[in-house]
Amino acid sequence: MTDIYSIEIERDGLHRNLGGGFPRGSIVLFVGAHGSGKSAVCQRLLFGFLRHRHSATMISTEFTTKGFIDQMKSINYNIVDYMLNKEFLFIPVYPLIGKAREREDFLGRLMRSKQLYERDIIIIDAFSALIKNDIDKERALNVLSFFKKLAGMGKTVILTIETEDMEEDTLAPFKSDSDVFIDIKMRTLEGNTTRTLVVNRYTASAGPIIEATGFRIEPKVGFIIDITTVA
Repeated sequence: MTDIYSIEIERDGLHRNLGGGFPRGSIVLFVGAHGSGKSAVCQRLLFGFLRHRHSATMISTEFTTKGFIDQMKSINYNIVDYMLNKEFLFIPVYPLIGKAREREDFLGRLMRSKQLYERDIIIIDAFSALIKNDIDKERALNVLSFFKKLAGMGKTVILTIETEDMEEDTLAPFKSDSDVFIDIKMRTLEGNTTRTLVVNRYTASAGPIIEATGFRIEPKVGFIIDITTVA
């Protein structure tokens, strides 16, 4: 059994910057502002996982199922076969976002839904959008304990958090307890926007880790490492 869930694909070298993949049984945290590219990074990682036959579940606040399939096709990441083979489960929660009553106990419902955690990797994008009205420091510790139990079973949990959605004291436990913690920095200069993955922590890496990786997303191509961003 491999110690990592590989993310390598032929068209980019992201795996070389991130140790080849993510450690099996880890909590991975991506933090960034709205529009920084968190969802795009998750889509790239997901495709890499599936290409290596790692099963995955993604919970999304942004897309319907059709919208997600169309989005992945638009960047040449076709995931339909993986869905049909049940290697990939996509769960859209967009309809719930505007319904406060249904959203109130999302954390409890999340932890009780055992079928969500049958696959190797669980991606929740954006985790903060789902729990921002249902979280405090105590609940943050409870949900982290739950994710650690999943990690102990060999599952890897990937969470994205928008900085605008959570107070720093609530976000702090997620930052300190994650095995991999990556900031996504966005900067606009003279009309050009650059995005950079900044690795703050990466435990149990199977290979070298590059501290900063610039990237962009292009239609029909997908994720591209942009070496000019961190030059």
